[in-house]
Amino acid sequence: MKEERILVLDFGGQYNQLIARRVREQKVYAEIKPYDRISVGQIKAEGYKGIIFTGGPNNVNDAGSPHYDPEILNIGIPVLGICYGAQLMAYLAGGRVMRAEAGSEYGKTLLTAGKSVLFGNVPEKSVCWMSHNDFIQTVPDGFKIVASTEKCPCAAMEDAKRRLYGVQFHPEVTHTDFGTRMLHNFLYDVCGCSGGWTMDDFIARSVEKYRAELAGKKVLLALSGGVDSAVAAVLLNKAIGNDLTCVFVDHGLLRKNEGDFVEHVFRGQFGLNLIRVNAEEGFLKALNGVCEPEAKRKIIGEQFIRVFEAEAKKLGKINVLAQGTIYPDVVESGSGDSAVIKSHHNVGGLPDVIAFDEIAEPLKYLFKDEVRRAGLQLGIPEALVWRQPFPGPGLAVRIIGEVTREKLERLREADAIFREEIDRAELKKSADQYFAVLTDLRSVGVQGDARSYGCTVALRAVSTDDFMTAEWTRLPYEVLERASVRITNEVSGVTRVVYDITSKPPATVEWE
Repeated sequence: MKEERILVLDFGGQYNQLIARRVREQKVYAEIKPYDRISVGQIKAEGYKGIIFTGGPNNVNDAGSPHYDPEILNIGIPVLGICYGAQLMAYLAGGRVMRAEAGSEYGKTLLTAGKSVLFGNVPEKSVCWMSHNDFIQTVPDGFKIVASTEKCPCAAMEDAKRRLYGVQFHPEVTHTDFGTRMLHNFLYDVCGCSGGWTMDDFIARSVEKYRAELAGKKVLLALSGGVDSAVAAVLLNKAIGNDLTCVFVDHGLLRKNEGDFVEHVFRGQFGLNLIRVNAEEGFLKALNGVCEPEAKRKIIGEQFIRVFEAEAKKLGKINVLAQGTIYPDVVESGSGDSAVIKSHHNVGGLPDVIAFDEIAEPLKYLFKDEVRRAGLQLGIPEALVWRQPFPGPGLAVRIIGEVTREKLERLREADAIFREEIDRAELKKSADQYFAVLTDLRSVGVQGDARSYGCTVALRAVSTDDFMTAEWTRLPYEVLERASVRITNEVSGVTRVVYDITSKPPATVEWE
């Protein structure tokens, strides 16, 4: 049976890969193509079961905005337009898109759904996630409005005869209560998909792909010890075996006892070719006096590359640099027409010139939960798969302001205490990520019956499926209290502990 595929046509939105992920969750394979790199003829030839237009930051009426060949609506393949994608569908079909006079819609919004195959088994009233400044003022001929909100008369439209559907909201994010059901309806009831794609397929395809692409090449993998780079290492080892060498950079920005743990697991347990490099002096020297978050990330990105280049030179000719990049890294660093939120050391933080012929990123189109599923499928122990995520730049982006040895040691201890208390309370799976941040805020305290003037530590815990959106975790007060008491008593120079209760968006998971 020929594989069922959905084309996600990328117009520069922040949730593009999340759309593909939601499709894959429905056991249908999805692939993303930039709107300007695939023609209507190529789409027809590929035999896609359906097409999804993504969101984007532009106004369809602007001459420089992403447009597409209107013929896409007439080739007989079902199309679902999301946000900008819905507006583009309306524009291409002869409708009218205008700036919203009543103001933009942002966040959770009450949706009133009418009769449509898209809303099968969806209540008439439900919550959706809106994020737009423009709206469809006039639907094209052949279309009808099938959903609305208080501010948006056309929250969804359809031309059922041509199997064309547009939604102003984002069904792909978890904040839309029945978004998964709507996507399921589109895939199965409109596109006629039968399902069958699994993580086994992804692993098999990836191993086959890299066995062919990397044949005869030496590969150096940047191993951080987190689940992303661990899965990338095991997957590539499965594909190319001894042609893979893993380099672990001990940059001095790690959590407590991190370096020893990584070395023990990957050299001892997995038997991978592992080189541990002590690069603390170089990283701290490069970061000296630097406070701006993006500058820190860029510096760390370049330092990583220079270490890898030096190690590659010692090993002889290394053709390929491999990384455990996942999609949230890509989207937050800016991709195509997407905005840059923060640069990741392994994506936007890379220098312009590197001494490798190519970069391999086998997990580039997966989200964190998908990476974990792949890890379990590859036989990686659950304890490692569910290990707390840790940013590549390490504690440098959890210290607000300049990075110093004193601050690093202070944060290591505070972070270790917080994680110990969560583990002690058996809450490891209650939050998907939890950590401490050393802020640049100082405040007055009372310690030992005397005035003190010390640092403020912020504790952060979030719950999320995809790391594109996240809710702050409601940890028990007694756990937070124990962590606070221990940190202020055991960590020198800390007078105050606060808990971050901001979700993503508007915040990010990390502080920098």
